[in-house]
Amino acid sequence: MSFLDNINSPSDLKKLNIKELDCLAQEIREFLINSISKTGGHLASNLGVIELTIALNYCFDFSKDKIVWDVGHQAYTHKILTGRKDLFDTLRKKDGLSGFPKTEESIYDHFNTGHSSTSISASLGFATARDLLGKNYNVISVIGDGAMTGGLVYEAMNNAGANNKKLLIILNDNQMSISENVGSMSKHLSSLRSAPEYLEAKLDVRKFLERFNIVGDRINKVLEKTKEGIKYAILPNVMFEQLGIKYIGPIDGHDINGLIKALNNVKNINKPVMLHIITKKGLGYIHAENEPYNYHGVAPFDTKTGKSVTNKQETYSDVFGKFMVKEANRNKKLVAITAAMPSGTGLSFFSKVYPDRIFDVGIAEEHAVIFAGGLAMGGFVPVFAVYSTFLQRGYDQIIHDICIQNLHVVFAIDRAGVVGDDGETHQGIFDISYLSHIPNLTLLAPKDKEELIEMLDFSINKHKGPIAIRYPKGIACDIPVDNKQEIQFAKCEIIKQKGNIAIITVGTIIKNVIPAYERLLNEGYNISLINARFISPIDKGLIDNIRDNFEYIFTVEENVFKGGFGSNLISELMKNEIFNKKVYPISYKDEYIEQASINELHIKYGLDEDSIYKTIKNKIGNIKDGN
Repeated sequence: MSFLDNINSPSDLKKLNIKELDCLAQEIREFLINSISKTGGHLASNLGVIELTIALNYCFDFSKDKIVWDVGHQAYTHKILTGRKDLFDTLRKKDGLSGFPKTEESIYDHFNTGHSSTSISASLGFATARDLLGKNYNVISVIGDGAMTGGLVYEAMNNAGANNKKLLIILNDNQMSISENVGSMSKHLSSLRSAPEYLEAKLDVRKFLERFNIVGDRINKVLEKTKEGIKYAILPNVMFEQLGIKYIGPIDGHDINGLIKALNNVKNINKPVMLHIITKKGLGYIHAENEPYNYHGVAPFDTKTGKSVTNKQETYSDVFGKFMVKEANRNKKLVAITAAMPSGTGLSFFSKVYPDRIFDVGIAEEHAVIFAGGLAMGGFVPVFAVYSTFLQRGYDQIIHDICIQNLHVVFAIDRAGVVGDDGETHQGIFDISYLSHIPNLTLLAPKDKEELIEMLDFSINKHKGPIAIRYPKGIACDIPVDNKQEIQFAKCEIIKQKGNIAIITVGTIIKNVIPAYERLLNEGYNISLINARFISPIDKGLIDNIRDNFEYIFTVEENVFKGGFGSNLISELMKNEIFNKKVYPISYKDEYIEQASINELHIKYGLDEDSIYKTIKNKIGNIKDGN
């Protein structure tokens, strides 16, 4: 008999007894392993919260109670229990089931998440709104210990303790973020996990009082007065309590019966409560248990061997990581910074070769930026490797702490452009917009892997001041060109100068531009092809070239239009009183971009080869006599 087949809503779940819930947990575990092996997705984090999710949906009614999943990539079981099981073959695909909570997807999803450390803030907002409106529902935040390295958490807990709203914070402690947790908070939580002294001390006090015939209500009153003193003297949980948050735990996060009892006990406490549970990331799948960092986010894989069914090819992250190791051997001042993602950014090998020269600051991008500034001021060349979508968090620090002081900090911006199946919260389509207008900051984009290496060398060894290089997710490619030109500050690369039509391409999207360009050449059009290289500042020589030689200009980039290279070029032309040019930016629309494969998104938004060709052909018509 399959229990999972009969679960179509949380009300079905509540018909089961504890033993049946344990069987259901095992069925869900098998379902997730098989399903994610086909679609890819976040595996280890979801395997670790199955029992917790069952207990939450058993004890609460999320058609009215509110739950906010921090980051949200661990909400797969929640989706299964709330009627979305049959959609899992569409997980993270175009028009399919999101890999994160989505309010438009289900009434049981209450807040969209995708970035870390946000859940307590959102939950406190829910709790405050509830009390202002005189409503009655529970608010639960589920946050991992990795997210506890983010400073936003402490701003929220400080506010929650001061406001004293009824709020349940579940700390899902699996000793991992994406990579292993680092920092003082990780050590603090470790000490909480390993402190049985508190319970033992309470028992010893009870035995002592019973010896003196102090029993019944009297013993309970004495214990009540003494237990806080014992707790503060022995347990390292003082921080939470002093913030005004009642701390309970740690308890076994895989014991459904224990979880249900604990949740039922804390749901009626009318103040902020932190319930600390201990779980194992990847539980139930040996490969994920042994290597939770490798099974955090996975491509389709063979369930028996655990190995990916797709061939591993060199990515831009790999190219970056290899260069950093090689360069660090030569340049003793080079140091690397990561915000809890040494593996995802290509710095894993660097961390093994130069463990004293890489600094994992946890999920704390704002801190990472300022920390890099201090290193730069102290005489080092810091390279902060970070995803485009996560660097958004450090915007103020980039301006205030780095660029105003003109410090030599290198930002290696991974996952620039669309990343595909993670959807809106992870697409790197805003970095040109939020970086290119900042004074003192130089922004580059390589056309291929060789140019990425050259730009890294330029940024580390030749440039002085803040500098950023954006490059995409995906396989690193080679784009051979004739008359290769050395990188010079604020100079574009003219691949071919011919006629009065120019295509100016930004970054690796050139791989889609070149076939379209060649089709137009074969049809008799005279067209120039230019690799921008420098997004900011824009090459002054390019402005002069446009003034003197071009009538039609097409820019192609993986960014939204507003604040992108195309719109900045138009602004630069206007500043130089060049008004008689036809400029057509080809970019993403000014909107959030949904989940789909990168290729599907290129097609939808007009950045694939065929769309680029048709857009240019439509605008230039039959003009073939440019010279």
